[in-house]
Amino acid sequence: MARKVILDTDIGSDIDDAVCLAYLLAQPECELLGITTVTGEGDRRAEMASVLCKIAQKDVPIYIGAEQPFLVEQRQPHAPQAAALEHWPHETCFPRGEAVEFLRKTIRQHPGEVDLLTVGPLTNIGLLFAADPEIPSLLGSLTMMCGVFTEPYIANSRAEWNAKLDPHATAMVYRAPVAKHCSIGLDVTTQVKMPADEVRIRFQHPLLRPVLDFAEVWFQTVKEITFHDPLAATTLFDASICRFEIGLVNVDYESEPGRTVWLPEAEPTSHEVAVEVNPGRFFDHYFSVFGGTNGR
Repeated sequence: MARKVILDTDIGSDIDDAVCLAYLLAQPECELLGITTVTGEGDRRAEMASVLCKIAQKDVPIYIGAEQPFLVEQRQPHAPQAAALEHWPHETCFPRGEAVEFLRKTIRQHPGEVDLLTVGPLTNIGLLFAADPEIPSLLGSLTMMCGVFTEPYIANSRAEWNAKLDPHATAMVYRAPVAKHCSIGLDVTTQVKMPADEVRIRFQHPLLRPVLDFAEVWFQTVKEITFHDPLAATTLFDASICRFEIGLVNVDYESEPGRTVWLPEAEPTSHEVAVEVNPGRFFDHYFSVFGGTNGR
């Protein structure tokens, strides 16, 4: 039976969101119930998501979510990869102000069945949990590309981008009583990278062609893709790609906003954190949904 997934994304900033969405649309075991955008230029982000849904020939509802964080300054006002939108057909009209209600209704319609996958700042999810405090207990799982937890990475980057863009929302989400709460942080995602030249060779499947087009904007400044968000997505369908440990995550939103503090085996053991990744298994799994190891 297909897993019911909702994707909350800031597609259009880092290229890995589009890489992640293409995977979910190609994954035969995924029933993508909807997509919500977060941070600035939500309309452009929604249009990018629409490009991939059209190519996949899937009618997935797309909602423009929160474009401003709770209290801190907006640090992600634009979606630069939207510059490539003109090359691809897409919808241009999306609901505004309805993302949280869409999330709330959909999760309530499928209690215990929805896997909520977040790969951007957590503003929408913080608003959702505040609007309906029962929602965390009604989720099948909450899987997030968020945080940084283990050495040696934590010594260099104490606050991951998604976590610190809205640290108050991040703290709210980690405090919520979610039955299965999984975090995949920078300490493991940075182990799954691919140089631009290899991406150009392997991204030949029809669903990956617009992703490659978006990636060319990204490659103007960064010459590789780090598969942060796709790694989080693949763990929903193959838990053996990463090894997880249980414990407690606390979030600093004052002295070092967005810093995630990992306490292994601390009570309550309410969070699972990825501590190891098998890169070869990840890439084999990722490209398998596109028909083979070459992404064709």
